[in-house]
Amino acid sequence: MSGIRMTSAGGRAMIESGGRLIDVARRSGGKFSADPMALLAQWEAFTDWARLQAPDGSEPLLDAALLDVCVPRPRSIFGIGVNYREHGQQADMELPKTPMVFTKFPSCLAGPRADIPLTSNRVDWEAELVVVIARGGERIAAKDAMAHVAGYTIGQDISDRRQQFSDKPPQFCIAKSAKAYGPIGPCVVSLDGFANPLDLAISCDLNDERMQDSRTGMMIFNVPELIAFVSRWCELAPGDLIFSGTPGGTGAVRDPRRYLQPGEVITTRIEGIGEIRNTCIP
Repeated sequence: MSGIRMTSAGGRAMIESGGRLIDVARRSGGKFSADPMALLAQWEAFTDWARLQAPDGSEPLLDAALLDVCVPRPRSIFGIGVNYREHGQQADMELPKTPMVFTKFPSCLAGPRADIPLTSNRVDWEAELVVVIARGGERIAAKDAMAHVAGYTIGQDISDRRQQFSDKPPQFCIAKSAKAYGPIGPCVVSLDGFANPLDLAISCDLNDERMQDSRTGMMIFNVPELIAFVSRWCELAPGDLIFSGTPGGTGAVRDPRRYLQPGEVITTRIEGIGEIRNTCIP
């Protein structure tokens, strides 16, 4: 199962297929927009059309270095804290009884190969499955939640721990929203691209060392439960993102603690989606 893989290059929506990039607006004769946000707002019609498309050999070859942010202008980005039991145990934190929600500001989004400017000597990595909303709504029942999802992408919730814990209470939103502290990509994969969309392998390597290795099935609150909880309080809109939490193995919970250094490369992978690779810079 491959699903529809929607991405962006040169500011234009593309379908990734067979190692090539199909320009959505050109191939559809303008029926569908070059703007990825517009496609998310008409996701069902777009994916019905996209499933009939195949490369003819004239399209440009996929070059990950040229890909843009696949969801460039979400209205809202929701982050979920302590959503894997192992992460909470390693951090010696009480596990939440309801989802712990914070925000990342949309200005922090960056592409799948973007450089990450480090803001201090205590910047951490957090591999995350990112849920992309297609059909908005309020008070969405968990049993209906997956019908509101366009698909998944990969994200890194880069976090400046120095800023986050510089005072009490902690400063989650600012500490996680610096420039390029939300790289995502390389594409949005529709849910039919996964045999089991609630249980995917997720990992993070720092240079060549495996730092995180888990499965999304280990979440405390799964994707339907997260959508139900968030939509109880906030109306969801097409293109909204939910960073669904990170497994154990982040730098702040290691002994000794381990933080990102200039020149290091973070490679984040999720089964069925691919990988993003981001280099840390001063």
